[in-house]
Amino acid sequence: MQISYSDWLTPQFVYITLSAVVAVLIWIEGEMLKQTDGKLPQSKFFKVSSLLDTLWFFISVVILYVIDLTPLAIAVPAAYGIYTTFGWIYGTKLLKRKGIPDSPKDLVIPAKYIAYSQSFSLVFFALCLLVLSSAWLPTSPLQ
Repeated sequence: MQISYSDWLTPQFVYITLSAVVAVLIWIEGEMLKQTDGKLPQSKFFKVSSLLDTLWFFISVVILYVIDLTPLAIAVPAAYGIYTTFGWIYGTKLLKRKGIPDSPKDLVIPAKYIAYSQSFSLVFFALCLLVLSSAWLPTSPLQ
């Protein structure tokens, strides 16, 4: 029995794998923010990674409608959408407490938001691994 790329290299596999990469990027961004005490790092990597995280929300919404995902795999774009939406709300609430700065250079990301993002990244990465490995996990029918 020979396995071809079309058997496992599906749009779902590519999306879930890239989602796992995004989870790692979120973790790295959090570590970078911790090193600068919440100030936005002046790193090209950080800027590109942050842009990708934001774009991933919109990609995830589109994926829900474009790709035929398995029931378990639907949890990945749904989780990312929930994380991003609540992150925007939570981040705005935290920033309003300290006052919204006039300039992005004065912006300090609260430690609670960094913890929120990194916690999500760990759970999201585990979810991606579960979905990727689900084809090889033994399952039994419900009785």
